[in-house]
Amino acid sequence: MRPVAAEPPHGPAEHALQTPRAAGLAGVLFALLLSGAIVLMRLGLPSGAAAVTAGGFTDSTRRSAVRTALALVPFAGIFFLWFVGVVRARVGEAEDKFLATVFLGSGLVFVATMYGAAAAAGAVLATAHPAGSAPSLPTWDFGRHYAYTLMMGYAMRMAAVFTFSTSTIGHRLGILPRWLSLLGFVSGLVLLFVAADVPWSELVFPAWAFVLSVYILVAGGRGGARAAAVPA
Repeated sequence: MRPVAAEPPHGPAEHALQTPRAAGLAGVLFALLLSGAIVLMRLGLPSGAAAVTAGGFTDSTRRSAVRTALALVPFAGIFFLWFVGVVRARVGEAEDKFLATVFLGSGLVFVATMYGAAAAAGAVLATAHPAGSAPSLPTWDFGRHYAYTLMMGYAMRMAAVFTFSTSTIGHRLGILPRWLSLLGFVSGLVLLFVAADVPWSELVFPAWAFVLSVYILVAGGRGGARAAAVPA
């Protein structure tokens, strides 16, 4: 009789239990970093870019808040991409190809537009606003509107598509409870139609990501406990 090979200590079952925790941690870090960036940006620009004049942005505290917010954005994008990758690995082959394409595409476009908005805002501060002086009016007007429109008009709408697709996949596969899927659809509607015009409403996206990530962490922990309780 051919001997049965022993299962390696780090087999598929162990990775299946580790994946939700990794996804949850990445999502929590993304949510915290993006929330921090949004709050700092709103503190630096309380009424948005359209209400800030070139001469009214010479306060060092407000500039520091905006610079700190921009410094957080790259790390938020890194953890978001990790979150997307691990969630896709968790869903696996059960994922619908149409929804999978929308899910991945919207996530990538969201990161790209968020990075573009942060780069544009950083360029305005670096080249048009040196050492406490007021930036030149044409450069300031173009830069602030470009960065704000790219983030609020495009990135948040891609975040809405990402929220819709994630909630739909989770609902169809039964891996998300109904209340969490409904929360995702409501959050997507807010991001799609409200975020561009209502200050602070963009915090809906990191808040949804935080709730989803915490649920993944809790559900993964319960799944690991149940698996450990099953006798070999």
